[in-house]
Amino acid sequence: MKKIKYLALIMGCLLSGQSFADDSEALQQQLAAIKSFKAEFSQQVTDSQGEAIMQGEGNIALQQPMMIRWQQQSPDDTLFVSNGDKTYYFDSFAEQVTIMNTHSLIDSTPFVLLTSKDPEQWAKYQVVATDAGFSVTPNKGVESQVEKLDIRFNAQEQGLASLTVLDTSGQQSLFTFKDAKVNEALATQTFEFTIPEGVEVDDQSQGD
Repeated sequence: MKKIKYLALIMGCLLSGQSFADDSEALQQQLAAIKSFKAEFSQQVTDSQGEAIMQGEGNIALQQPMMIRWQQQSPDDTLFVSNGDKTYYFDSFAEQVTIMNTHSLIDSTPFVLLTSKDPEQWAKYQVVATDAGFSVTPNKGVESQVEKLDIRFNAQEQGLASLTVLDTSGQQSLFTFKDAKVNEALATQTFEFTIPEGVEVDDQSQGD
């Protein structure tokens, strides 16, 4: 369950001397230019002492509004898919699918800002421009296990270069993207999920 929550947090988000409001607007403008994004990623996870504890890889697809597909291929084979309404987390090893209401995940993660234009959601986070990109942190009173999300754009072309997630335990995950395709048409099926026969289903969406 902890792993599902963590994935939701990193999914569920990009000038010096400007006000925080201006920085937020600058980030929103850059994100608005990315109608869709598809790429491979490598993942490096370090603990609070900076020691490497895991490496992984997978692929990601984003599309406005609120559509996400995140597939971790190693070290575990898992799939996280949101069609904007329902979110599905599939663990093939455990043969289990967890269904969640997408909008219930919005309040818990700045990652959702990557595909959201909702001003109410943006108002929950503080955005500060950095030399490398933008840093997003939840405002006081916003419940989130993510302390900071750093976003870097590709300097050579549109699209994301990397995301760095710092959680409340001090664990940091760096996701670096490659072979990116920006603003290309993505099939509707990319963000849909069909529950395989015989797997355990944990439907948490009805109680949200």
